[in-house]
Amino acid sequence: MGLLTDLIASTVATAFDVLPIVAILFVFQALVIRKKPAHLKRIVIGFVYVLIGLSLFLIGLEKALFPLGKLMAQQLTAPGFLGIGAGDGVHWRDYLWVYAFAVAIGFSTTIAEPSLIAVAIKAQEVSGGTIKAFELRVAVAIGVALGVSVGTYRIVTGTPLAYYIMAGYVVVIILTLFASKTIIPLAYDSGGVTTSTVTVPVVAALGLGLASTIPGRSPLIDGFGLIAFASVFPIVSVLGYDMVSTWLRRLRKTTARRTSSEP
Repeated sequence: MGLLTDLIASTVATAFDVLPIVAILFVFQALVIRKKPAHLKRIVIGFVYVLIGLSLFLIGLEKALFPLGKLMAQQLTAPGFLGIGAGDGVHWRDYLWVYAFAVAIGFSTTIAEPSLIAVAIKAQEVSGGTIKAFELRVAVAIGVALGVSVGTYRIVTGTPLAYYIMAGYVVVIILTLFASKTIIPLAYDSGGVTTSTVTVPVVAALGLGLASTIPGRSPLIDGFGLIAFASVFPIVSVLGYDMVSTWLRRLRKTTARRTSSEP
């Protein structure tokens, strides 16, 4: 009965969130385009599917993903698991399993991110197959995995967030100067699509749970900011992926020319 109540409340809240989008689309259709929407029945059914899907997803986040991320952070930082005493203090080497979990959870949630899947498929279609959808997803997932891991290291050590973000964007600017122009917009978009429905809840729960269990850390000051790492590092990984791919294509062409010129 409690689950049904939560589902109804989530559906009503989601309906109010989706209503402005519906209103804007139909107002522009009626006043600007001045045409009846094509396939109106299909559009209405699609919005119903979106409403149901978002409601169930929000319930899943609240009941499963958020508690799971917090629980894993608490278990991985428990003094009994780490083998440290209450007065031993915090040392970054004691939290190696936390970094490993951050890599695993960052990679897996990004691979399953629906917005990234959609962008990767469109990128493959537009590029005529030059950009492979799965390779792009893996490149972005590697960037998020490394970013979340570095972010958890920052929480453990308590170092300022600004230093990491500034250093990350310096690397992004340097790679942008050397990467091909066709990949730059896609790389910058990749940093945005990762901070979406699947990645954000789990990563945020991990950061808050980690900051609340490590002595001397504040959930408000140290717990947030982990999503920023999941936005910057994918840009670096996609730009790096393009540079490596370009180098490999040139190497194959050079090898093919040498082979064909040999008697």
